[in-house]
Amino acid sequence: MIEPTRRVPLSIDLLPASGAWRSGDPLGRRRFVTLPADRVFSLEGGGSLRGVTVAYETLGTLNGDASNAILVCHALTGDANFGGLSKDPHPEDGWWSALIGPGKAIDTKKWFVVCANVLGGCQGTTGPSSTNPATGERYASTFPVVTIRDTVRTQVVVADELGVARWHAVIGGSMGGMQALEWAIMYPDRVGSLVAIATCVAASPWQVGYSSVQRNAIIVDPKWNGGEYYEAQPGEGPHAGLALARASAQISYRSDAAFEEKFDRRTAETMDNGFSPWQRFEVESYLDYHGAKLCRRFDANSYLALSKAMDLHDIGRGRGGIDRALSRITAPVLTVSIDSDTLYPPHQQERIRDAVSANGGTARHLQVRSDAGHDGFLVTDTVSLFAFHVKNFLKDPTAQPAPSQVSLKP
Repeated sequence: MIEPTRRVPLSIDLLPASGAWRSGDPLGRRRFVTLPADRVFSLEGGGSLRGVTVAYETLGTLNGDASNAILVCHALTGDANFGGLSKDPHPEDGWWSALIGPGKAIDTKKWFVVCANVLGGCQGTTGPSSTNPATGERYASTFPVVTIRDTVRTQVVVADELGVARWHAVIGGSMGGMQALEWAIMYPDRVGSLVAIATCVAASPWQVGYSSVQRNAIIVDPKWNGGEYYEAQPGEGPHAGLALARASAQISYRSDAAFEEKFDRRTAETMDNGFSPWQRFEVESYLDYHGAKLCRRFDANSYLALSKAMDLHDIGRGRGGIDRALSRITAPVLTVSIDSDTLYPPHQQERIRDAVSANGGTARHLQVRSDAGHDGFLVTDTVSLFAFHVKNFLKDPTAQPAPSQVSLKP
């Protein structure tokens, strides 16, 4: 008889109900800007928030005329810890430490680099795990729908707080690239150049389909409890749903070749007698591990909010269509693709390049040949392939394009 419950090798007993940062937790390098409690922050899709707080981090030194400021925008489960080496309370290096830091492509001895946790996030910026000042309770299920454009407006607050009237560059991959595009369209006078990596002008049905499955994995978990789980004891939160959402995403972020090379058909456990229905392959162990890892640092309601914001991403909405929206971009543009990326395939980035060029703008496109898949923009070996080109682009965004393809493949 098949056991009805799968044995999970990493116990969820000690996992918190939410991995969200909370007031009183160690600050790390976080800085905050908070809008006045009486200031209404109206949202694109209707509804509003008050007393919005934005958490951000910086590396480097802002020069006298604030001309060396670069904004980097994080992806779905990222946060403001973008660069630098691991340091308590950050257990890991910054998510783009392969690209950003002293002496690296985005050299923090030269550039003042900023990253803000997005609206709806869970690492210090107002999101579902935050306290609603009107009720004194966590927003939880009452947190409104937010969009990429709403997040960009919170980043404007950070720029104003720092005294940055114009970014030398706005850079992002995946959801971060969505933010970068919206910056260039919403505030063209405040963007000196744009780097959009593994991103798109509007979420495709393929992308929405994956996001929908991931959200459903969370809401069908009984311990999600309609979004009201913040007071649950460790081990009693929606871990199963969030971990399953992460597993689905993790598969879409990599390529078949990457999985083949990393795991082949190796098993994680051997059985003394025959087979077990829950005997795992190494790839299953990998997915279990990353699911539990995300539960320790992220929040299920934030996952719902941000994946929905990505699905709603459409630069043409309310602007007469995508091509007309792209015609607003006046900054020089560098788009970067990874040829094995099936989630955000290269033609989506090429469309940005082609439209900007057709409108008389400066745009170049770089395609990286790597088996890493969509996640390649975060993987050190693949980052090394486009880092040099990003460095040169920042040095002179209007220079002639470099070679259009680099390779990690034989």
